[in-house]
Amino acid sequence: MSDTSESATPEELKIRIEAGIPGAVASVTGDGHHFNAVISAPAFAGLGRIAQHRLVYDVFGDEIGGRIHALSIQTRASEAEETR
Repeated sequence: MSDTSESATPEELKIRIEAGIPGAVASVTGDGHHFNAVISAPAFAGLGRIAQHRLVYDVFGDEIGGRIHALSIQTRASEAEETR
């Protein structure tokens, strides 16, 4: 009985994204293996889309493609950061 086969939950991913990216606000939906995340964070300001997505993938490391089979990401810099 291994914990590695345990399905992830949208709430778990939301908590981990918000903890792993300072100031992030995430909305995550999914079925335990395939997830959709919409994330806004000041950390994304000035970064290209690939760099923004890399910040999110770095939160999960090698779980992507394994325990988390697929993660679709939409990112945006937070409005607070854009008004500075």
